[in-house]
Parts: sequence; C-alpha cells; structure tokens
Amino acid sequence: MIHTAKTLKFLQGTSLEVTFIDGRVIRYDMAVMFNKYPQLKALTNRELFLKGHLDKGGYGIIWNDELDFSASSIYENGELVREESPELNKKLGEILRTGRLRHYLSQEELARLSKIDQGDISRFEKGQGNPTLKKIAVLFDCLDIQIKEIVIGYDFSNAIKNPYAKLLKEQNKQE
Repeated sequence: MIHTAKTLKFLQGTSLEVTFIDGRVIRYDMAVMFNKYPQLKALTNRELFLKGHLDKGGYGIIWNDELDFSASSIYENGELVREESPELNKKLGEILRTGRLRHYLSQEELARLSKIDQGDISRFEKGQGNPTLKKIAVLFDCLDIQIKEIVIGYDFSNAIKNPYAKLLKEQNKQE
C-alpha cells in the first residue's frame, strides 16, 4: 500500500517525523537503515540531512540525486508518535463541495451568488486556506446549510435544491 506524506520535520541526529494524510505522525531514525543501505550513512552530515524534502506527490523524501527514501517504508516501519484528528478545514471543504454539488452549482455559480472569489471557494473545498467565519456563513447561507453542521455533520440525503440556483441560472441566460 502507498502512504502519502504531507509534512516532514527533522529531529536530532538522523531522526525525523513525517505526518501522513491519514493524520498519523510517524517518527523514524534513518540510522536503522545504514547497514542495509550504506549510502544512507551520508545523512550523518547534518547539513545534507536538513536538505531533505518531500517529493511532489508525498511518496518519499529526497536529499539529492543519489539519496531518497520511500514514505511508505517510514509509515510501515517507523514509530507512531500520535494521530491527529482530521482537520476542521477538510471537513468544512467536504461539506461545502457536497452542498454545492447537491444544489447543482458550479464553483463559478456559487462565487457569483456568494460574491466570494471562485479561487477561494476552490481552496476551501480542498481543505486549504483559512476561511473567515463571515465567508463560511455566506457560503452556507447560499447552500442552505447551518453552521452547526461543521460540528455535528450534515445529512445531505434530505437537502432540497437551493432556490437561488434557479434564479442564478435565469440570470446567466439574460447576460
């Protein structure tokens, strides 16, 4: 199984902590691999060690052209330090996206209704950015979702189509 890392933190010596997208934070000491992979001994050079970074997909750590290590190996063989609960922003994003789709609105249409930039809506739906309470309230109002749904969850099975969606579609035809 492939495990995707989202953050990397360097600790003392050759130890590091990796946070994975499932919320698990794993500590791993690269020194345990020195016998199996002698080229990794180069990581005892602190300057080189600190140059490590996650690759674009979060599938591994890269130090240079010759040194890399898979995130899955760290996940499977490292020490679980803690599990972080899913981020509130991610839950908010899921509620916004589901509500928008339930009302048959594109991000552009929701942006026009809410007067909030479409790029912001996209970021919020991905769980990125830090929306203000005012923006959350405006978006939720457009989607007929109550703020309390962030905490207790939202049941979309009985949601009705947003009455503003029809008005917006008519407005778009006139333009």
